[in-house]
Amino acid sequence: MKFDNAFGVHEQALKLRSRRAEVLAGNIANADTPGYKARDFDFHKLIQQQLPSGESMRTTNRHHIQPDSGPVSASEIFYRIPSQPSLDGNTVDSQLEHSAYAANAMEYQVSLRFLSGGMKKLMIAIKG
Repeated sequence: MKFDNAFGVHEQALKLRSRRAEVLAGNIANADTPGYKARDFDFHKLIQQQLPSGESMRTTNRHHIQPDSGPVSASEIFYRIPSQPSLDGNTVDSQLEHSAYAANAMEYQVSLRFLSGGMKKLMIAIKG
């Protein structure tokens, strides 16, 4: 039995949601920093890439450039295009960031509940 089948995509979703919470929290923390550019990443695109469908990049020598580790590489985080940039160059929209953070936190909780339910089912199956 594979745990990937039991838990589905929720393990990867938790890692991505956690990383997105960090990025959004950084935006909120720098809402008043002149010149700060708000950042984010496309969760849905990255979760599709996490699904088991192909080979991942491998190195053949320890001196080769190693692939980005972690759920989100630096190249996948983009700068947000502001709807109304401020005069000091800051592109953080506090209301947008707070709502995105709240939605991300709620979706994180949903994945936690799915994982918790999956673990309970496995425990019942093991105990009999």
